[in-house]
Amino acid sequence: MSAVEPVLAQNAYFKLGQQAVMDGDFRSAVAHLEKACITDSTNANALWMLGYSYYHSDNYKKSITAYTKVIAIKPADAMAYYYRARAKSYLGKDNQATPADKELYLLGAIVDFTKAISINSDPNDSKYYQNRGIAYREYGMFKLQSNTHFYDKVRGVNALKASVVDLEKVLNDNPNRNDIAVLIDQSKEKLIQATSATVAKH
Repeated sequence: MSAVEPVLAQNAYFKLGQQAVMDGDFRSAVAHLEKACITDSTNANALWMLGYSYYHSDNYKKSITAYTKVIAIKPADAMAYYYRARAKSYLGKDNQATPADKELYLLGAIVDFTKAISINSDPNDSKYYQNRGIAYREYGMFKLQSNTHFYDKVRGVNALKASVVDLEKVLNDNPNRNDIAVLIDQSKEKLIQATSATVAKH
């Protein structure tokens, strides 16, 4: 009977966690799913829901850790890459983060969104391109801040151009998305500012 007990405990915690996720009670879900994952650290479903619950509890670092474990078990899980990227995006925009951390998180988000796009089989699923476009935009703006050691005009301009390409794809698929049109205009405006600043110096 002793060999069965951990499985039963894991199932109980998992089911309680699953119900809490469905109820939108992510703090309770975290408490149950952490116990489920201690009992069985290889349960990809429990880890996935734990990452999701951390994400919705604004605990982005722990969400990244959980999704990293999911990806180690299921390397073709596009949504695990997607949510890990979303968590990295939030940390990359955190005003408390150091410039070095911002660089790491924003680049990591772009890499993860790109991986999710390569795995995802639905070309009409625009959320991947939308979020990668926003991550490119954030990274471009970060690289164009001239008062930091991380200033890199070429990378900043290239990231903004990549942002426009991704966001235009979303807008072409959904022409009524005014929010996306505004983001594209803002990115293009930044591009003009960055390139005209170069012309002015020459």
